Amino acid sequence: MNIHVNDWDRRGLPAWTYHSQALLDLEIKEILLRQWQIVGHVSDVPKAGDYLSFDLGPERAFVLRQQDGSFRAFHNLCRHRGSRIVTGDQGHCKNALVCPFHGWVYNFDGTLRGAARPDSFADLDRHKFGLKPVELEVWMGFIFIRFREGPQGSVSEQLAPYAAEIGAHLPETLVPAGKPWVGELPVNWKSVRDVDNEGYHVAMAHPALQDLYGNTYEDIDYGPHMRVSKGTYREGAGRLWSVRHYVKQSTGHSNLPRERRRLWAYYGVFPNAVFITTPEAIQFYQELPVDVNRSIVRGMIYRYPKESRQQRLARYLSYRIDRATYAEDTQLAIWSNESMKSSAFDNFHLSDHERFLRAHHDDLRKLLPVLTLDTPPAPERMAEVNAALGAGKTGT
Repeated sequence: MNIHVNDWDRRGLPAWTYHSQALLDLEIKEILLRQWQIVGHVSDVPKAGDYLSFDLGPERAFVLRQQDGSFRAFHNLCRHRGSRIVTGDQGHCKNALVCPFHGWVYNFDGTLRGAARPDSFADLDRHKFGLKPVELEVWMGFIFIRFREGPQGSVSEQLAPYAAEIGAHLPETLVPAGKPWVGELPVNWKSVRDVDNEGYHVAMAHPALQDLYGNTYEDIDYGPHMRVSKGTYREGAGRLWSVRHYVKQSTGHSNLPRERRRLWAYYGVFPNAVFITTPEAIQFYQELPVDVNRSIVRGMIYRYPKESRQQRLARYLSYRIDRATYAEDTQLAIWSNESMKSSAFDNFHLSDHERFLRAHHDDLRKLLPVLTLDTPPAPERMAEVNAALGAGKTGT
């Protein structure tokens, strides 16, 4: 059933919101840093001392597996001069964390073990100079952190509507299927999410996906911030080489319910991430702003620890299909993002099939009322105007 909306509701965010550095600073502070962000999976850090690092805006953090097998997250910031404690995206610390700048040493629990040349510091209280913690939660094997307290509750509460379906893929048992992938796009982070939040373009822009699951594709609302897209591939699919051979090889894990053995599903994680489940693997990806016109897209694929040669081949073929789709979406995001600088751009006019995109923009407007304005406030007044609008004040 089509649900028709009025012309105002068909508009997207105004063009200025994609090219304002002052707004991006506010988005990072009030939205992205206050929402749960996926860092990786427990299998990425299998041993005590293994770590993953994660940067977002002005903040940087790392997740460290403890001696007892648990996980803790800290700001990646030495309490002496602010150097990074860990310097790579992923790595291992033997017995302690050692700052590479001056050699301050921290225990795995973040407490300060000792400063280099401690006699040169007057009355240094080691208890006051431990690493600062970052909120962390593990959900179904995936590690999330949050830099600031936000409007959402725990990850398990937020993602509860997804738990049964994603849980059917035994996510806690998965292992990395290679290395993380990272790409940089010359677009605002919202432009990446805009393309990803609707399936209206699949038939025209993604020949492999259309070949794979065609008109079985559907967008399903699971509740506030919870949007899922699904497509069941057809036995006769296969105009394209990758699709044809994928359908032949893909059988799905034996533990999967029968209805999921031919299903590709995309689970949105507000505001900037997605889980993809296929019969062979689970993948996540997310977009992170570098600046107002650049974004990092990072992701990782996880497979079953024991897979047959046929399952491995199917996973490789699904990866080929997914990479082609990513390249197509990248070009669409670039075209859309750059168009907003044109004098001819007159906002979006959204279809009923793009209701998830409309809903995503509405969610952002609720968190940042300044996004409702057709013209931008002065950059130095962005936060002030947003606060006034949130307080219900007019004439700002």
